[in-house]
Amino acid sequence: MRTLRRRTTVALSVTALLLSLPATQSAFARGSDHAGEDTTRAVYRVPNTDTASRTAVNRTGALVLSVTGKTAFVEATPAQAERLRARGLSPRRLPTTSDAPTRAEALPADFPPEDSDYHTYSETISEIEEAAAQHSEIVDSTSAGRSAQGRDIPVVKISDNAGTDENEPEVLFTCNQHAREHLTTEMCLHILRRYTDNHGSDPEITNAVDNREIWIIPMVNPDGATYDVSGDGYRGWRRNRESEPVDLNRNWGYKWGCCGGSSGDPSQPTYRGPAPFSAPETASIKDFVESRELGGQQRITAHIDFHSFSELVLWPYGYTTAETAPGMTREQYRRFAELGNAMAGSNGYTPMQSSDLYVTDGSVNDWMWAEHGILSFTFEMYPSSGGIDGFYPPDEVIQRETARNDEAVAMLLNEAGA
Repeated sequence: MRTLRRRTTVALSVTALLLSLPATQSAFARGSDHAGEDTTRAVYRVPNTDTASRTAVNRTGALVLSVTGKTAFVEATPAQAERLRARGLSPRRLPTTSDAPTRAEALPADFPPEDSDYHTYSETISEIEEAAAQHSEIVDSTSAGRSAQGRDIPVVKISDNAGTDENEPEVLFTCNQHAREHLTTEMCLHILRRYTDNHGSDPEITNAVDNREIWIIPMVNPDGATYDVSGDGYRGWRRNRESEPVDLNRNWGYKWGCCGGSSGDPSQPTYRGPAPFSAPETASIKDFVESRELGGQQRITAHIDFHSFSELVLWPYGYTTAETAPGMTREQYRRFAELGNAMAGSNGYTPMQSSDLYVTDGSVNDWMWAEHGILSFTFEMYPSSGGIDGFYPPDEVIQRETARNDEAVAMLLNEAGA
């Protein structure tokens, strides 16, 4: 019964996708890119794609959700699907439930009972407070800033002298830029628990905590994450919750809007915002990262931004398919590729340059590397493929899929000191 209930919940959400709708519209309303056009979004299976065709898919306003081999799962309106056909692709719509009920945003934020092991925003804050109370000597917490709706964006520091700013290499882990990617918050909380509960008993973890400053931001997009679970089931929400919601991972300042890897249309899922760092969430993380630059030297040396899904390890650049570009030498690219391949070898993910999946601009990895020289990766977590249901794996997989990245996290912490 549990599996059946989950599938029904997710199926109902497919027709409720809000990615192309302004924040004030009902979850099940029909928006409009053009007058009279049906903009109800559904999931399509698109075979025989490559980097160029997947980039072209996103430029139509559709959104690639995942890729298995050459087959892409794409979220699109009927008109966008027709545009894909006009480009010689063959999208096939996957079945969805069409009688989903209207949901009220005023309902309290919580996961469906069958997925109750996932953490809401308030539960995430409680988890951080508990870790700080139990491990006060190695845990400190603060806020990077406020979200569009006024929520604190929590930041956790783990180090042997957490209250002291020591001259040690720093590593940053960020999660949940995209609202519906809740497994990533669990990933950040797993790192928090692992590097606090095992300090003093596990030699590798103790060495990392004693010789690094580890920063964790479990929920970059607290408004969007809260909205996605405010109702019955899931909303399929991606962006933040400004009046014109922004795709946070297209709002970073480096090569913002340069290369067809984002949209300038507020109705589209990859809307980059009116200007770089226009979203309070990205502006807050930017300010935090820049606060770690002391004496002209950036102390954060390595970073993973966790997303879901597709089981990938990605590295810069996303804005260009070139391996070497301004700010990326052949030797630097080789370092990214070698570490990316090693981390993928530990967790079974597929390693690639970000643009090999499709071109993006205004992404966090490109900004971290180009502006600050931070060795910045994206991990796309479990599952390896799927449609909208891929964003909502059952809570039974949380422990397995977060622990799956333990070795990769340890590799990055080690590399941070190189």
